[in-house]
Parts: sequence; structure tokens; C-alpha cells
Amino acid sequence: MRRRHLPGLTLLLAAPAVHAQVPWPDRPVRIIVPFPPGQSTDIVARLVADELSRRWPQRVVVENRAGGAGVPAMEVAARAAPDGTTLVAGSIGPMAVNAAVIPRLSYDPERDFTPLTNLSLVPLCIVAHPGFPANDPAGFLAAARAATPPLSMATAGPASGAHMAAELLAHRLGIQLSMVHYRGSGPAITDLIAGTVPLMSDSLASALPNVRAGRLKLIGVSTRGRVSWAPEVPSFAETVAPGHEAVGWNGLAAPAGLPPEIAARINADVTAILRDPAVIARIEEAGMLADPQSQAQFAAFLRAEIQRWREVARMANVTL
Repeated sequence: MRRRHLPGLTLLLAAPAVHAQVPWPDRPVRIIVPFPPGQSTDIVARLVADELSRRWPQRVVVENRAGGAGVPAMEVAARAAPDGTTLVAGSIGPMAVNAAVIPRLSYDPERDFTPLTNLSLVPLCIVAHPGFPANDPAGFLAAARAATPPLSMATAGPASGAHMAAELLAHRLGIQLSMVHYRGSGPAITDLIAGTVPLMSDSLASALPNVRAGRLKLIGVSTRGRVSWAPEVPSFAETVAPGHEAVGWNGLAAPAGLPPEIAARINADVTAILRDPAVIARIEEAGMLADPQSQAQFAAFLRAEIQRWREVARMANVTL
């Protein structure tokens, strides 16, 4: 009698556990972006959100929370429930540089988040007013060495990825540059086109439309090699700074404590999207490179970036 009833009893006891499992996601998912619409992080986050909305039973929406060097947005994401319904698409600034330049940062990019995957790499570049005498890295280096006072270099803001990349390049080349910081890439490009400043360190994605329109010219890119959509533009690494590389990037993370099975599901779906040829083409059209990574790869990448920009911040004495 006992043997006859035990199987049924086992099924009865197991039933509540089976029914307790709820398909994920069971609510809409938000991706917080620490920047305004139209910036590279926002572009790739919206592309991924649209594709995930087609795959998941719930809609994925982007929530822009710009300002404060990305700190307020990262704080909101860090304090959200680790249930997979809040993600954050952070870039090189909020996820790496801030830890190097803000002495008492209110969040820890490693401790307070679950790394999911990188989304895209953003090639950085030096772009110039058409009247600038140099057209390539060698000419830029010669002009910088001869300039008194140092050449002015516009940036989208202090401690931005482009600013830190310019500091690193100046160190590698042994030159001095006078950094002129703006509140965003837009105002800086406006002054560059007007000739108020001769040079700017910017993302290729941001500079490319004005370059193609003839309003600006590209001096060189900071990737190790040339990029496919601007093959005529040399890299600094292949000309005047062997081994030099400084790229922006956009990564995806969740609050710390995210269940491993949800983290694995997000990573699998997002990296599959980033390997789709149609998605790759759209990302490249925006001046970026798709960069799907495993969770372990992205965690290691994040650690290395934080350490790298700490060194640059110390060398250039950059603080916020």
C-alpha cells in the first residue's frame, strides 16, 4: 500500500513547485541609458530593445536618464530589483572612466552590477576643421610639435571617453594639447565647424555625418587598423603611434544579484542579435562595431578598462 501511493504523493508534493515557476520576463523590461536620445549608446540600446521585443513575451523599452556624467542613471540601475526587468546600457564613461576620475563615486561598476555583454565598440578619431593644415596623423604630429602655444582640442566634456583617448594619444606621441571641454559633442562640433577650435577628439559615429558632408575632415582613427566604412583614413597605430588603441564602447549590465539563469538568457539572446548580419550592418551604418561577448569576457574587459583609464587619469591628472 505504501509503495502504491508514494508515486502519487511525490507528484502531488512536486506540483506546487512546478506551478510556481513563472515565465520570464513576465513584465516589461526597461533598459536605462545614461545619455540623451541619438547618442551611440542610445542607438545600439534601442536597436537591441526592438529585437528583444520580438523575441520575448514582454516589451523592452529604453529609458533615457541623461546628465551628471551618467552617475544618476547608474545609481538608479544599481538600486533596482535584480529581477531582470531593469537593465542598463552603460558606456566607457559611466562604467569605467568614472571610477577613475570621481573620488567618491556612489556606485561600484564591478560590485554593484552583473555584467551581461558588451554591445558595440565605438572607434574614436581626431577630426579637424577643413582649414587645418594637416590631413593625416603624421601631419598632425608635426603641427602639434611645432605649435606654440599647444594646439586646442575640443572634447564632449571632461573625462569623457574621447577626452581620455586624446590624453592617452598625447602621452604616446609626447606632445602637449590644450583641452577645450564642451557640454556634449553637439556644441563642440558646432564650434569646430565654425573654426573656433581647430581640432576635436570625437567618436567616429558622431563625426562621420559632417565629414561626409565636407564640413570637417578626418585626421586619423584610434583603432589598431582602419575601419571598413572609412578605409581611406589611416589609424594612428599604423603611422605614428605603434600599438595605440583607444575605443569607446557600450555595454549591457543588470543590478548585482541577478539570478544566473536570467543572466544567461539575456546574454544568449542579446549576443545572438548582435551576430545577426542585418543588425551588424545597421550598427556599422551608425559608425560602430558589434561586439558580442560572454559574461566572463565582458567582466574581464570591464576590469581591464577600469584599470587602464585609472592609469591615464593619474598620468594626465584628470578628476571630476
